[in-house]
Amino acid sequence: MTHKAGFVSIIGKPNVGKSTLMNVLVGERLSIITPKAQTTRHRILGIVNEDDYQIVFSDTPGIIKPKYSLQESMMSFVNGSLTDADVLLFVTDINEAHDEEDVLEKIINRNIPTIVLINKIDKALQEQVDEKIAYWQEKLNPVSIYAISALHKHNVDGLLERVLEMLPEHPPYYDKEEYTDRSERFFVSEIIREKIFLNYQKEIPYSTEVIVKSFKEEEMKNGKGSMIRITAEIVVERDSQKNILIGTAGSMLKKVGTEARIEIEKFLDNKVFLEMFVKVIPDWRSKKNYLKSFGYDN
Repeated sequence: MTHKAGFVSIIGKPNVGKSTLMNVLVGERLSIITPKAQTTRHRILGIVNEDDYQIVFSDTPGIIKPKYSLQESMMSFVNGSLTDADVLLFVTDINEAHDEEDVLEKIINRNIPTIVLINKIDKALQEQVDEKIAYWQEKLNPVSIYAISALHKHNVDGLLERVLEMLPEHPPYYDKEEYTDRSERFFVSEIIREKIFLNYQKEIPYSTEVIVKSFKEEEMKNGKGSMIRITAEIVVERDSQKNILIGTAGSMLKKVGTEARIEIEKFLDNKVFLEMFVKVIPDWRSKKNYLKSFGYDN
């Protein structure tokens, strides 16, 4: 029996729905999703396993022109995902005004089979959809174009089969039990970061990094099962940001902590005790040594 395996990179501008799509395709909540652009900072793999195939999806940061070192690292994750891709899923928002030159620059000469996914069509008129399909057909001549709504799981059904047709015969790249290349600690930090994105405005979420300092499983004192004790450090760039994060008498940090703990308990399927501290590291987003220690080293 032949076995297919390959890498499929999901790319596009910020906020077009790449992370939502990846979570739908993998059937796991791996990538954090918020209404704000540039939520995804890393390349996150989501692995779909069946007896006769393994599809390794990459969710990548939205393609932008980088303004500081963190964004340069984010774009290097995108470039990395393009070097080993067997298939590209180029996600574009139906409402984009054809200004995706940044993305096209990266993919136009790569010679990687590309599927265009026109996302967020749930509120669009049919003429709008037809016009976009014609535009991308002429612009990129992709192997397929799908008009979808990742959020409502509309028209994504045939996509896996189409991707599979294009993948080479190859043994699996990862253990068949794995559904991602990331650790539980990574996902815990991402869940906390998501809650920060959802609870704060302006530059706060973008100036924040979350580091899980300790992650220990302990027996409960009453002898009824175990609990995971997690300590996390939230890094910001200025004292004023630290004050906003903590809030009056610690109220905001407590709110974020409660929301994150509930989500982490669901993710780990275990009771969790979460402790969070806020630390100021001036201008960390531009300092290579900090970026490296925070995992932004491709």
